[in-house]
Amino acid sequence: MTLIEAPRSTPLRIVDLAGGEGVRRRLMALGFHKNDIIELDGQAILRGPLLVRNVSCDSKVALGRGVAQKIIVEEVHERP
Repeated sequence: MTLIEAPRSTPLRIVDLAGGEGVRRRLMALGFHKNDIIELDGQAILRGPLLVRNVSCDSKVALGRGVAQKIIVEEVHERP
């Protein structure tokens, strides 16, 4: 599932960073790497940006929906 479809406050593992090379580089520069554990902290109203917490490096980033669509995740059943 994509990050947009993911449930809130659930540990998620990044499976793939889809999209072009520019998007992948940007996400990696923000600290999002394959196999990192993240959580969707919140969504802005009216289809605004998503607040994502990277549990692996303890950082929070607001991502636009276009970029969030390119992050493929799966649920993690054990807490990190």
